[in-house]
Amino acid sequence: MDFALWMAGVQQRTEAALERLLPSAETAPTRLHGAMRYAALGGGKRVRPLLCHAAGEIFGAEGAKLDRAACAVEMIHVYSLVHDDLPCMDDDVLRRGKPTCHVEYDEATALLVGDALQAQAFQVLAAEPLAEPAQQLAMVTLLALAAGSRGMAGGQAIDLAAVGQSLSLEELEYMHIHKTGALIRAAVLLGAHCGHADKAAVESLAHFANRAGLLFQVVDDILDAEANTATLGKTAGKDAAQGKPTYVNLLGVGDAKAKAAGLRDEAHQALAPFGAAARRLHELTDFIVERSF
Repeated sequence: MDFALWMAGVQQRTEAALERLLPSAETAPTRLHGAMRYAALGGGKRVRPLLCHAAGEIFGAEGAKLDRAACAVEMIHVYSLVHDDLPCMDDDVLRRGKPTCHVEYDEATALLVGDALQAQAFQVLAAEPLAEPAQQLAMVTLLALAAGSRGMAGGQAIDLAAVGQSLSLEELEYMHIHKTGALIRAAVLLGAHCGHADKAAVESLAHFANRAGLLFQVVDDILDAEANTATLGKTAGKDAAQGKPTYVNLLGVGDAKAKAAGLRDEAHQALAPFGAAARRLHELTDFIVERSF
């Protein structure tokens, strides 16, 4: 199967799994459940579920188990987007090509959507056997760390504090290893754990995920500077307008693209121990870059 067909298949099965795993819009409280589904369904490239499935396939993980792990990560990601768009954070009106959750509903509902999606993610991850009990408990802990103050939420706090500030390259990378990279790392490792990867494999995949996470952010910064709103599905140029430190304003577009090329090479190199079995992760690495340039 070629990459485009494989990717479309994972995206479709992720959408179907989210449809099943999210509460019905007819279940009380209907407004909240409708808003959760509005935020989570029908949009996005599903990069994190794709990474989860690609890593799990290396170790022969069952598709149904990967669906649950992938949906758990995607629910955390969507919750972060809903909160990120709120007026108290980035104050944006467009996400995935449609009005943001607080615009379509209201701020209080959007806040509750994020809270509920975070809780739903852990319910999805814990409700059915995905691995041996001790391993599954470790998977829950992994996702919690990736989402919390030592991961995504902590990275967002650093990002907010850095508005209008000048960061070094090392400080910028530290921020994005947490804000963006932590959840990408979790997606890769949760997929691997569904297939019972050994310690050495997990270490190699963690190194790959660290490179891929930074790569994703560098490309995102370039897109914010160069792409238009219609292409992005969110407001273009927002980071520059808000005075946020980015790879583009620190390095310039040319050097940011060179940085992306270097990270792409490092990500590919980290997959060497897996040979041809890592084909999909190689392809996803290229996809992360080629979505823009």
